[in-house]
Amino acid sequence: MTVLYFAWVRERIGLPRETVETEAATVADLVAELCTGEERYAAAFADLSALRVALDQELSDFDAPLEGVREVAFFPPMTGG
Repeated sequence: MTVLYFAWVRERIGLPRETVETEAATVADLVAELCTGEERYAAAFADLSALRVALDQELSDFDAPLEGVREVAFFPPMTGG
């Protein structure tokens, strides 16, 4: 699946996107899997309450299943008017 990173998440990880092979069942499982790889992921995902996630361009939750998902995007909450 394709994983996209936006704003400061992209800055901490150092990539705008990557292709990931995973057996993760949920978004939270994917985050845990990524964090075991390198320190930069642990830094980016240290506070999940400061992040939002979209699955195939639809806002979702970290406990959402990944079955059939092709794209996961992580980004900070947006503000504005």
